[in-house]
Amino acid sequence: MQLVWKQAEKKKELRNLKFLWTLKPPNRTFHGHPRLLSSDVYSQYESIRQGKQEIPKYFNFASDVLDKWSEIEKAGKRPPNPAFWWVNGEGEEVKWSFEELEFLSRKVANVLTKECGLQKGDRLILILPRIPEWWLVKVACMRAGIVIIPGTSQLSAKDILYRLQASKAACIVTTDKLAPAVDSVASQCQLLKTKLMVSKGSREGWLNFTELYQNQSADHSCIKTRIQDPMMIFFTSGTTGSPKMTQHSQGSLGFRPLLSERYWLDLTPSQMIWNTADTGWILTSIASFFDPWVFGSCVFIHNLPQTDSECFTCPSYWEPLNPEVMEQWKSYTGLDIHEVYGQTEMGVICSISKGMKIKPGSMGKAAPLYDVQIVDKNANILPPGQQGEIAIRSKPIRPLGFFSEYLDNPKKTAESERGDFYVTGDRGTMDEEGYFQFIGRDDDIIISSGYRIGPFEVESALIEHPAVVETAVVSSPDPLRGEVVKAFVVLSPTFPSTDLKSLTHDLQDHVKKTTAPYKYPRKVEFVKELPKTVTGKIKRNELRDKEWGRI
Repeated sequence: MQLVWKQAEKKKELRNLKFLWTLKPPNRTFHGHPRLLSSDVYSQYESIRQGKQEIPKYFNFASDVLDKWSEIEKAGKRPPNPAFWWVNGEGEEVKWSFEELEFLSRKVANVLTKECGLQKGDRLILILPRIPEWWLVKVACMRAGIVIIPGTSQLSAKDILYRLQASKAACIVTTDKLAPAVDSVASQCQLLKTKLMVSKGSREGWLNFTELYQNQSADHSCIKTRIQDPMMIFFTSGTTGSPKMTQHSQGSLGFRPLLSERYWLDLTPSQMIWNTADTGWILTSIASFFDPWVFGSCVFIHNLPQTDSECFTCPSYWEPLNPEVMEQWKSYTGLDIHEVYGQTEMGVICSISKGMKIKPGSMGKAAPLYDVQIVDKNANILPPGQQGEIAIRSKPIRPLGFFSEYLDNPKKTAESERGDFYVTGDRGTMDEEGYFQFIGRDDDIIISSGYRIGPFEVESALIEHPAVVETAVVSSPDPLRGEVVKAFVVLSPTFPSTDLKSLTHDLQDHVKKTTAPYKYPRKVEFVKELPKTVTGKIKRNELRDKEWGRI
């Protein structure tokens, strides 16, 4: 959950931000056609949505969606709205049409294949902030059939090492800021062939992205890919162990919005969307790439080094907001919040679409393509109003939007299924009208400000500190972030513990340096011992329930 707003004295200032979501009136027609037919690319797949034709065997988002919009644009049949519009806090601005996006991404595809020697199926780790190059590299990878592995810029050297080794990536693209962290671990990554740096300067052992792509030809033929071919891999935290590799295909990410009804976004070529999520998360790939570009809409990006409430507001995503926050937002902006709930494994699961009744505390109804139910521990469907686990039917036919697998982890892939359902690990209820309400996690995952954090990663970092003998990490309620990381720490008897405040800061800094900074424990409590079962297993549920006032 992430919501930041300015409590402005002048509501007019906030109301003026509406243009960031809608440039033209929502009922506008496009060249005389009804609004629902305004997207030429989307309308081409109507017969498949109606079940009259089968899903194609081959599909590539770059050639079958983006290049098609480029053709429509060249023919003068698309409004003069950019496909991509980027600004930052320093007065810089970039605007691309679909034709320009096609031209530039072809040049980058040649950089990756000719200069970096990458081939179809190779994996590339992409760690860039919200800068235009992130979008160019991503489109270029699709043209070349290269599998993209996005990562947040907050990753530490240890995080990067794990991702390079686990993914067997042949190339990494990042900035000069993270280049030293990559260099500190690169010698341990034998399969890493190329390091590409987006920077005005140079660095030994790195290729300069800007210099290479400016001098490249735009003559590149998009590779032919099957709809089930891998396209992206996301690292997602689990309850135990290191982050898992969640693999998505051309179909699950690229073709999915073409097969779905016009649900949570419902955009036209005359409109734009502004999504503020980190480039490392699947939400940015969905809301700032695939879904808006299917409809030929403009993706707007405001790149800021940190949240600035003077410049923008943030929508709710992935976890639900409480009714009080929604009411305050409405009073300050005059706008309703349309909530969206989802996971890395299958994207958007539930949403409140335009025109739907908004129920405070509800995250909406099931998204198209998904049969979402509340089930018990035996995968039996529970009646409305009864609490259980949120699950999506995966048998006998696995929905197109589902991830392919947890790469190199067949056990975890199998464990995600229960009977005919994929189980999310989230608990919730469904009412008589089909609206879902989120209750909480059914495991130890912590979701803070939209960041998914596994307790194992934080505990592993803490236990490396000489003062820590034992530790347990759980979620703790927080009015701004929804929940935050809290660590219960048992200190070594040989370690001086007179200044606990200073030690708390020391432990927090240690975690920030050892793993990604967003994972550090914002709360630390020192205890003499941790509650355990007779077999010696730490009772995290007991600690978490106490934090949330359940016991």
